[in-house]
Amino acid sequence: MKIEMNALRAISIAAVALSISAIVTAHHSIAGQFDMKKTLHVTGVVSKVEWTNPHVYLFFDTKESDGTAVTWKLETLPVAMLRKAGIKKEMLVTGETVKMLIVPARDGTDHLGFILNITFPDGRQLQFSADPNGPVTNTK
Repeated sequence: MKIEMNALRAISIAAVALSISAIVTAHHSIAGQFDMKKTLHVTGVVSKVEWTNPHVYLFFDTKESDGTAVTWKLETLPVAMLRKAGIKKEMLVTGETVKMLIVPARDGTDHLGFILNITFPDGRQLQFSADPNGPVTNTK
């Protein structure tokens, strides 16, 4: 009986360790994935929000200079950081045309970026940060 309990305990510990290592390896450096030396200004509409950890993603519909419709997949910060700044999921899906300042993917992947700032038509801004590892602000 004692051997069975020790085996069960060992299996449980191994399962937890594997779970934690998967979470840690899934997380990545923002500067490692995105080119922090390049910024882009894009205008369009948030079409979908994935309010999940380790980072929230916004899908942003816009048009290329030739008029071709494209959807950007834009990463933001973790849910906890957004909530701490008073940002709720409902604030990100407006259907309004908004302007975003983003940094593109370091590896050149088209239409993938990290959001630094969102400006709404009424002038309200969500500043995710000039430094993506810095503070988040919410100007209401």
